[in-house]
Amino acid sequence: MRVNKIEQVRMMLQANPKIKPAEVSKKLGTAKSYTYVLMTKARKLNNKPENILAKNTIPTSDAFKEYVKARHGVTIETIDKQPDPVNNPAHYTKGGIETIDFIEAKKLGYNLGNVVKYITRADHKGNKLEDLRKAQWYLSREILAAK
Repeated sequence: MRVNKIEQVRMMLQANPKIKPAEVSKKLGTAKSYTYVLMTKARKLNNKPENILAKNTIPTSDAFKEYVKARHGVTIETIDKQPDPVNNPAHYTKGGIETIDFIEAKKLGYNLGNVVKYITRADHKGNKLEDLRKAQWYLSREILAAK
């Protein structure tokens, strides 16, 4: 059975929700920029209501089970999709891409990475003004360092 790239990425995300774009890119032999597009589309598919069962689990098709067994040597019945506020907070994945993946892909460094982090979560964490001030603080440090 032939599976398209979006479905392959969807299966990879089901097997390992924390998989890095670089790893997906390597496995599929795709450019990183295209991999981000595939991962965004795959995450959207995984988050569609018809793909989520009761108790917040993702159903596994026979093709997915075969893929995981062949690729990783293990069998999987269902993958728990419980919220993980430490490793995968909901406000970090708004827009279909984890903020850290974007920061690493752009090689932004500490200060600019924090600017992006605080800006992208400002509307989703509760205190928008505080997060924007933190972003401004890190941006000011980066500007001073660049002089």
